[in-house]
Amino acid sequence: MDHQEVLDILLEGNRRYAEGCLVHPHLTKARRRGTVEGQRPFAAILGCADSRVPPELIFDMGIGDLFVIRVAGNIVDQTVTASIEYAAGHLGVPLVLVLGHSCCGAITAALTGAVTGGHLPCLAAALEPSLAPIDRNSPDAVARAAVAHAGRMAKKLRECSPMLSCLIGRGTLRVASAHYDLATGLVSILDD
Repeated sequence: MDHQEVLDILLEGNRRYAEGCLVHPHLTKARRRGTVEGQRPFAAILGCADSRVPPELIFDMGIGDLFVIRVAGNIVDQTVTASIEYAAGHLGVPLVLVLGHSCCGAITAALTGAVTGGHLPCLAAALEPSLAPIDRNSPDAVARAAVAHAGRMAKKLRECSPMLSCLIGRGTLRVASAHYDLATGLVSILDD
């Protein structure tokens, strides 16, 4: 499958999810057994660790369909980049989707300065470049920041990894950003 076919499958699954018409594919005992010897996911999703945004559910996918990396604020660091390189370079996924979402707690906390204690300031520091241009007093600051951040993280992946850049240059990989709306259940693709 190419990246457009994969994106179409994901968006069709998301439509089913949003409409409440789930088919729950690939959740059988046979499917589980079939993945014991190896995995062949068709997409990689970098999503937020938020419990309301499980990629397998919001895209109506099953075991072995998606290679999912989740971290608060869908932040790209070296470990996340390595995980995505593994998915693209070794497992051959043609699509990497950086998935931000509405009402993101990490972004809200960073925008309001509520990220204190422990290692939480590291989270705020990683988000800050995406938040800097956002008017923090705007009523839609969190939504705008979530969209900007997902786009920035997708761009970072496209530009910081020679492996991913090479695959993109060959036309065998697309790295895109998307936004999930908690209220509607719908995912919107943000860039090409």
